[in-house]
Amino acid sequence: MTDKATGPLRGLKIVDISTVVAGPFAAGLLGDYGAEVVKVEMPGAGDSLRALAPHKDGAPLWWKVTNRNKKGITLDLRQAAGRDLFGKLIADADVLVENFRPGTLDGWGITRAWLQEINPRLTILRVTGFGQDGPYRDRPGFARIFEAMSGFTQICGEEGGRPLHLGYPISDAVAGLFGALGILAALHDLARHPERRGQDVDCSATEAMLRTLEFLAIEYDQLGAVRTRSGNRSQYAAPGNVYRTADGKWASIAASTQSIFIRLCAALDLRGLLDDPRFATNPARVRNYRELDEIVGEALGKLTMAELREAFERHEVGFSPIYDIADVFDDPQIRAREAIVRVPDSELGSVRMQGVVPRFSETPGRVMRAGPTIGEHNDEVYGALGLSAAEIAALKARKVI
Repeated sequence: MTDKATGPLRGLKIVDISTVVAGPFAAGLLGDYGAEVVKVEMPGAGDSLRALAPHKDGAPLWWKVTNRNKKGITLDLRQAAGRDLFGKLIADADVLVENFRPGTLDGWGITRAWLQEINPRLTILRVTGFGQDGPYRDRPGFARIFEAMSGFTQICGEEGGRPLHLGYPISDAVAGLFGALGILAALHDLARHPERRGQDVDCSATEAMLRTLEFLAIEYDQLGAVRTRSGNRSQYAAPGNVYRTADGKWASIAASTQSIFIRLCAALDLRGLLDDPRFATNPARVRNYRELDEIVGEALGKLTMAELREAFERHEVGFSPIYDIADVFDDPQIRAREAIVRVPDSELGSVRMQGVVPRFSETPGRVMRAGPTIGEHNDEVYGALGLSAAEIAALKARKVI
């Protein structure tokens, strides 16, 4: 495999000085689509994501996915020499991604005015917990805080139980998705109006999570309704739950339209439910979900997972076994689509990780390599800026890089 970018964003240059997950996730997505991304870390320890579990032989595994396709360099932005080098780095960049607390870069002399004096068309994505203004702008932020504050955690967990956080910091990924979308929207506007200057894209992780929960706000505004936890049960369609099969496995089922409910009744030999006024429409089924869940659960519990799969596939009812990651790797759809790909890694030889989403018919993106080691591309990147080997060595000795 050649180390050559493909994808619809080939030629786009991004400098990523963000840390941990949300900002790097945004830059990484665009790297999947062919953008050239230079990942900047502090000399020494590097990005704090490197310290988070899991590791293998000292190599940070999470890091390798979030920062795949990127060229890794080190640079201390707090030093004057580091700031000067940074100016050269962003001179021909299209995008800067940062997630420092508001005002931090300004304190280092890296103001918006300074950046745009060097590169007037630079688009700047600023990912923070709460946004660039407002009373919470200076608060530290973490994924669980964004999820709790957005209302997301309140609707996760068992009915009557305590709120439940997910096993993954989903708000970081959601903020990264909105950040990447914001970059593309800003670049599109800039392409249509070449006379304009680049703009800041202010992405609040809390607001990104809130935006994702579409029905919560309007439901409260118009109905005064405050949703809370309902376990695995869907609150807007029935039946929709996780059910146990005869062989002790778990299946997630959603009959979110009338036609699917009719087919589900046929698959489970429950056609009599169609004449029961309690279950005649989706609103009626949601009101009577307890009785319906008991009936469906009893019928489904008589079938093994294999029998359930055969019946539901024959009647075209959507469902899935509850997979763990080993099941994901072994699924024929995942394998046929090559949704898990093997990529080269400078420390572990090769690793497997998720492929590029979505797919482009004419300009497909790809994963060229896993995330870099600290400063792996210092010589390449700084050499391209015109620095000699002696100058690079001197900067390293002064801990500028």
